[in-house]
Formats: sequence, structure tokens, C-alpha cells
Amino acid sequence: MTDIAEQNDSATGAAEWHKTSCILCESNCGIEVKVDGRQFVRIRGNKDHVESAGYTCEKALRLNHYQNHRARLTSPMRRRPDGTYEEIDWDTAIREVAQKLAWVRDTWGGDKIFRYGGGGLGNHLNGLYGASVLTALGSIYKATAISQEKTGEAFVEARLYGAHTRPEVAESEVIIFLGKNPWQSHGFPHARKTMQAIEKDPNRAMVVIDPKRTKSAEMADYHLRVRPGTDAFCLAAILGIMHRENLFNEEFIRDHVADVEPVLEVIGKVPVEDYAQRCGVSLELLTEVARRIGRAKSVGILEDLGIEMGPNSTLISWLHRLIWILRGSWAIPGGNHPHSSFGSLGGGSSESSSSDAKRPSSRPKVTPVTGARIIMGLIPCNTIPDEFLTDHPDRFRAFIVESGNPVHSMADSKKFREAMRSAEFSLVIDLAMTETARQADYVLPAATQYEKPEAVFFNFHFPHNAFYLRKPVFEPTPGTLTEAEISARLAEELGLYTLEELAPLVDAAHKGLAEFGVAFMTYMAQNPDKAKVGSLILYRTLGQALPEGLAPAAGLWFLAHGVANSYGKQLRRAGIDDSQMSLGDALFTKVLESDDGVVFTDHEYEEAWELARVNDKRIRINIPEMLELFEQLSSKPTTYASAEFPLILSAGERRSNTANGIYRDPAWRKNDHDGALAISPQDAQAYGLSDGDRVRITTAAGTAEPVVMIDEDMHEGHISLPNGYGLEFPDEKGEHFVHGIAPNELTSLDWKDEIAGTPWHKHVPARLERIAG
Repeated sequence: MTDIAEQNDSATGAAEWHKTSCILCESNCGIEVKVDGRQFVRIRGNKDHVESAGYTCEKALRLNHYQNHRARLTSPMRRRPDGTYEEIDWDTAIREVAQKLAWVRDTWGGDKIFRYGGGGLGNHLNGLYGASVLTALGSIYKATAISQEKTGEAFVEARLYGAHTRPEVAESEVIIFLGKNPWQSHGFPHARKTMQAIEKDPNRAMVVIDPKRTKSAEMADYHLRVRPGTDAFCLAAILGIMHRENLFNEEFIRDHVADVEPVLEVIGKVPVEDYAQRCGVSLELLTEVARRIGRAKSVGILEDLGIEMGPNSTLISWLHRLIWILRGSWAIPGGNHPHSSFGSLGGGSSESSSSDAKRPSSRPKVTPVTGARIIMGLIPCNTIPDEFLTDHPDRFRAFIVESGNPVHSMADSKKFREAMRSAEFSLVIDLAMTETARQADYVLPAATQYEKPEAVFFNFHFPHNAFYLRKPVFEPTPGTLTEAEISARLAEELGLYTLEELAPLVDAAHKGLAEFGVAFMTYMAQNPDKAKVGSLILYRTLGQALPEGLAPAAGLWFLAHGVANSYGKQLRRAGIDDSQMSLGDALFTKVLESDDGVVFTDHEYEEAWELARVNDKRIRINIPEMLELFEQLSSKPTTYASAEFPLILSAGERRSNTANGIYRDPAWRKNDHDGALAISPQDAQAYGLSDGDRVRITTAAGTAEPVVMIDEDMHEGHISLPNGYGLEFPDEKGEHFVHGIAPNELTSLDWKDEIAGTPWHKHVPARLERIAG
């Protein structure tokens, strides 16, 4: 672990440094950057940041490779009939894109406009503005990266207690990392320091469930080295042992768990010995872990992509929650808790939150062509191509992508390319000519995350939760615009509002937040049809009265008032002072003024129930779909490998030199420039392979030819390719090259979870052939 805060330069004046945050993972650690022109020349942790307090990992040191690289776009691009692109001016681009959007709406209906993205790590504000335009046009279907990761988890939590939960890792007596390697992927504040503290504490225990002996697994007290794809059998066995040995918290179950008997009956029938054999973990070790969980005062479990992108993923999300729920690890220090939120990451849900909190929804519950289940308002990513590539009358007609690269990041890249090219109109808004942009009719160049105010809505902490608005370090690169400005220009070209009618709101904004609030709410009451473009109206009105460069932060004003309405006493407890202005205005003002983030809610532990949507303080663990899958688990295979494809590929492993494709410039990597295929020594010997050999890997979807890296930490029968490779990047002469293997040229749309439709990127049947020479 590198604590960049320690690399202080006493000879450097404070005025030469700019406070901002890292954008490489959901932690978004606070950093300070020293600039020379438009270059980051030094980076260190921000000791004053309310969450990270100077901590950050070594990947942040190379953020200049994101901010400055040869692949940046600086002009709108329009596709010619021959497939090449030409530069056009912004006025032409806005006019033609608006005409195309209106044409799709008027010809087939606004619901045929499909939207992907609107986010990205650390890049969430644009989602407020892009959604406004398309929603006003009638668009109702969308997806994001979350659609292939977290929707199974959301399906389960909506039914259990109607809220999203996270473990309080820093306080948990027993913390379980499930399909997660936090040493590399982080996911909670001060990840590496926290893990080191747990490792050294004899009264605490760390459990890692992972087929690979990762750095996190090496640190763990217990490494349950399951066979790839058998996590469900492992968790079911632990539950079965806990049931046998009466390790559940009977008092908590009596007081706070509803309809528990059917679930306990199935747990009591778990063939523990058989499941231990299937997952490849000894019965003795599983029993030791179950007993350690059973005597712990608190148990936290954090899941991640390792299980969310593999077999039985939604079932696993339910099974591990049964462990901590039946142990009563809720609303206590170190437990698992719901949390406050500053903004939504989904598009709303057609799923009921719980039997106590059902609200009718006009949102569609299934997709129009395939009938796939919609969760969190997001359609499954593996469904997207089939919603385009059909003659169905309700097929999607327009493909809009903001701050995303689904052609590269989603299963079966070939099908995604076909889907985009089949659309009557396609648009990409991004920094570079990405793999997705190369399939689009128009590409509009956006400012980077350090050229505009930005924020994340990954605010998942309890009892204290924080929010940070990053200020721009630079003005937008010439030729680029912020997404807020792009969306506003499109809205105005479409006639969704006029600047003239907003003039009184601009005047009110310059008089103060109180005057603006009255004027804005009056205007919206008189013009209810403008509600869908409310964020853009805030940008064009309140934004003009904000400090220079902060106009795109105007959309936070409405969110701040929503936070104040939901968590008033917790805001005041956190120190938000509303003695001089309304609570919402006070929160908004503090967010704007702070360079170090704001703790916006401070909850007491017993208030966790107020954040759950269960009126009677009872968790409903009997989810019929999950109980049925649990009962059927014994009939499920332990692997989907076969004689034709005898190995299991993890397509997209996180390594020290991978960063979710946000670094397009391959020069940022200090080693493993080609993205080697990791393979166990046993498998290497069986195939006659040595380090550096080239192999042909074949799956049902495609082939690739990576080099081999023998890794003694890999499980036999398990191979992996890193994420973040296979991106096109120009050399100094402008020649474009693809560096490494794009993992999703090897994945399939057919391998997906039966409930959430999430892809099996981590469990792809494959075979290898040694390439001679």
C-alpha cells in the first residue's frame, strides 16, 4: 500500500496544489494534484478529506494518463456513408442530433430510444442532465454498468428490507469478502489499512471466499478456496452447519425476522458433507468458519463481481444475507446497515421494496422484446442486443450512450457492435473515440472529470455518510463541452423550454437561494410539463449564479432539499447548520464551499430501521424465488466446464495495473503490457506451457491469442484475463493499435443469471491450444 499523503513536498507552496479526488474506484479518495499547464506533475492524498484523510492507492499516481492522452476528442464527429468520420461544428452537431432524436420519437415513439450509461466511476452528475432530455422525449428504457453487476443484489434486498445495505467493515468482528479482492478493488474507506488492522487484531477474523489465492486471501484468517463457480454450495454448507449447531440468534429472529420457518426447514435439509465436497473446501474448515461466525458479536459480508458475474449469483446474494440476518448482525456496530443517500444510481424500480412498502409504478416491469425482468429501473445488459436485432415492432430504434463503452465492457462485443449498427440512430458522448463510439452515427466530445464539477452517488456508509463535490482543476479542453451543456443545448434545440421564459428564474437566483427556491417551485407548479427537464432548468438558471465553473453542480440543489426532507435530524446531528437558511440550502451551500467533502448524515444505530422499508422492524427472508432455487441447488452442476471446454475463464480480473478501461493509454502500465493469461502450474504442465508462451484460447463466443503467465495462486482448472485491455490507442504517428485482449470478445450473452440476467464474465467455459514457435 502506498500512502501518497506521505510524499509531501515541503518546498511546494499550497497555492500550487488543487484538491480533487481519484476516479478509479467507488472509494473516490481525496487527492491533491500539482499542475503544470494542463499536466498533473505530482499527486498526493488529501489529508483533510472527510473520508480518505490522506489515504489513496498507487494507481492514483498515474491519473495524468487519464487527463492527457492522444485519444482525446476535440470536435464533434459525424459518420459518413462509407463508415469513416468527419469533424463538424457544434451548432451543426446539436441541430442534427436533435432532429434525429425528434425523428425517432415522432416515427416510432420516444420509448424506442434506449439509453446506456449516464455515469461511470466518479462521473455521475451528467446522469441528471442526459436523463432529462431523453425522459422528456419519452425514453423509459436504460441500462448502466450496474445492470451487469448489482441487480441481483438489488432484487434480493428489495424483498428482504427494501434498502441497500453495506457492512461496517472497519468495525466488524468477522468480515467476509465474497468474490472480492479488496486489496486491489477496494470498495470501502482506507481498504488496505483497514485490512492490515484486522489482520493484526487477534479478536477479529477475516474470511475470504475466492478460488484464487489473492493478496486478500493471504491476509485472511480463513481462505475458503472454492472451486470456480461453487460459492453457493459453500454458503449453503455454512448455513447448514450453523443450523445443526444452533448458532443462529434466536432472540433477533423472534423479534425481527418474519416467516422464517420455511427457510429454516430448507436450511435444515442442506446436505452439508456433499456440498463441502462440491465446493472443494474441507468440512473441518467450513465448520471452523461457521463456529467463528456463530460466536462473533458482529458479522459483515461484502460481495462483489466474483460472485455477481457467475453461476447462482442472485441466489448467493440471498444466501450470504441469511448468514448475517440469522446471526442478528443488524443495527449494531460492525453489522450490515442500510444508509442514507444523496442521489439514486438506478432509474427507479418496478420491483416492490417489501410487503410493507408497495407503491404502484408506471415503469415497465419487463423489456419490450425479450420480456426480461427489469430491476432498479435497469434492463439486463445481456438482453440489450436482442432488443435491437429483431423485426419485433417494439424493438429499440435509437442507441444513446453517455460516459460508457458497452461494446467493450458487455458480453459478446460482436453482438453489441451489430446492435449499434442496426439502430436507426446512434449517439455517443465521451472523451475519446471508444470502441462504442466507432459504431455510432455521431460522437460528441465531453470534458474530462477534472474539467468540470463532478461527484459520485456511491455514498454507502453508516452511521456517518459523506458526499464530495469535486471542483474543476481545468477549464474544458477547447472543442469539448460538459455533458450538462450538451444536454442543455439539445433541450433548447428541441424546444423543451426557452431561455426567455427562464429569465425571471435567473434574476431570482442572483438574489439568493431563498428567493430562487420560491421562484423555482412556483414556476414548476405553473408548468408541470417542465418537471422532466427540471435539472436542465436548474443548470440554466441557478447555475448562472454559482461560482465560475460550478454551473453543472446546480442539479444538486434539488437533491440537497430531498436529503434534508428525508434525514433532517441526522443532517443537524452531522453539523449542517440551518439557523440562517433552510436545511436544504444549508446543505447545498456547504457542499459547494467544501474542498474536502461533507459528512451529511449522522445516524444512531437503532435508526437503521428508519432507513429500511419495513414498518414492523421485521426482515422478510422468505423470498419464494430464492427458496425454490435453494431447494433445487443439489441438482445444479458445480461447473459448466465440459469435454469441449475443460477450463473456466474469468474474463476480466482486477490486477494492480488494471483500471476498468478508464486509462486508454497503455503507457500507464509498468508491467504486464500485453495482459497475460494467468494459469495454474498444474494446468501449465498439462499443456506443456512456460511463461511467455502464446496460446489460443477458444470459447463458444470467440478466440484470442494471449501470452501465458504461470501463476501459482490460480486454482487448477481456472484461468483469467485482466480487465482494462483490448482498447484501441494511437501511437505517436497516429496509427491505431489494440493493446492486449478484449475479454468480451470471448464472453456470451447466453451465460447469465436466471433471475437478474447478469452475465457470467467470471465463469466462461474455455479451452487452450499451445501455439508453436
